[in-house]
Amino acid sequence: MILPAAEFEFSLPSELEAGEPPEARGLQRDQVRLMVSNYSNDQIRHARFDDLPNFLNKGDVLVINTSRTRNSALKALRADGTALELHLSTHLTEDLWTVELRSIQPDGKSKHFEGTQMGEVLRLPGEVTAILQGPYSSDCNPGLQQPSQTLWSAALSLPPAVDDYLARFGFPIRYNYVKEKWPLSFYQTVYATESGSAEMPSAGRPFTPELLNRLESNGIHVAPLILHTGISNLETHEPPYKEFYQVPPKTAHLVNNAHASGRHVIAVGTTVVRALETVSEEDGKVHTGEGWTCKVITPPYKLRSANGLLTGMHEPHATHLAILQSLAGLAHTKLAYNEALSHGYLWHEFGDLHLIMP
Repeated sequence: MILPAAEFEFSLPSELEAGEPPEARGLQRDQVRLMVSNYSNDQIRHARFDDLPNFLNKGDVLVINTSRTRNSALKALRADGTALELHLSTHLTEDLWTVELRSIQPDGKSKHFEGTQMGEVLRLPGEVTAILQGPYSSDCNPGLQQPSQTLWSAALSLPPAVDDYLARFGFPIRYNYVKEKWPLSFYQTVYATESGSAEMPSAGRPFTPELLNRLESNGIHVAPLILHTGISNLETHEPPYKEFYQVPPKTAHLVNNAHASGRHVIAVGTTVVRALETVSEEDGKVHTGEGWTCKVITPPYKLRSANGLLTGMHEPHATHLAILQSLAGLAHTKLAYNEALSHGYLWHEFGDLHLIMP
C-alpha cells in the first residue's frame, strides 16, 4: 500500500538526524526546540519546548499516551550459529508475537534480515525459543494491508513475567541514526505507566514533571490514554498494524467538554490520534473504549477528535506524515517542513518537536 504521504518528497540531511538524546547535548528534556505552526493562517513561530504553556489556553486538553517502553530487543541465534537481533513488536495472544529479525553489520549498524524461513527455531537468552510462523498478516483492513515485508508471526516460550525477563535480557530497540547504546530510561516518558510499547511514544519525551505542573497550574488539562506501539517500519514505511488501546472515561469526558466549549484538543503524538479516532464519531464526540485498533489515517480523511497535534519530525515517506496532512493539509505540512529544514530542526525520537494548531 502506498499512502498519500509518499507524495510528499523532501531530503533529510544526515546532520539533522538526532543521533543522541538532548541530555548528551547538554540540554534538559524540555529544552529541545519547538516549532509552532497554525494551519488556519500558515503562521510559523520558533520556540523552545518549555515555552509550550505560552501557546495553550485555559481549558485546552493535552491527550498523552502513558504506555511504557519495553526492552524489546533480544539477542537471537539461528541453528547454524548466526547471531541476529530479534525485535518484539506486538504481543497478540498468549505466546504469539509479531517480531522483526535484524542482522548486525561490522560497523555496528543493523539491517532487516531476509534469510529466515517458516518453522525456523531461534534460540533466545534464558533458554527461550522463538518459532517463526510466517510473515505477519493483519486480520483487519484486508483491502489495505498485505503481508508484512519486515514482521513475522512467532511463537515465543517467554515466562509469564515478560517484563522481568526483558529487564534482564533485553535492551531498547535502536535505529542506525543513534550511534551509541542508551539505557531504557532514555526511551521512557516521565508519565509512562503500563508496559507494552516496543518503541517510545516519543512525542511525549520532552515533558518533565515541572512542565506538567506548569500546564496544570495554567488550567490546561492533561488526559491519559494507552496505545501500545509496535515497531516502526523505517525501511519499508508499511502502514500501522493493529495495536492495543484504552481510552478511559475521564479522558473521553475532558475531550468532549473541550469540543463543546470551543477549546483545543491537542494529541501528543500520532499514537494518540490513532486511539482517539478509533473511538470518535463523525461529529467528533469521543467514547471510552478498549481493544485492538485497525485504524489507518490517510487523506482525504479529516481528524475528528483533535484539532491540534504535538509531534516529532518525521522522515521522508513516513506514514505518520499522512496524519499530519489529515489535520493540517498537504500545503501547510510542506510549508512547515521546509521551515524546519531551513532552520536546522532535529529529527527522530531524540529530536525537536512540532506543535500544529488551528
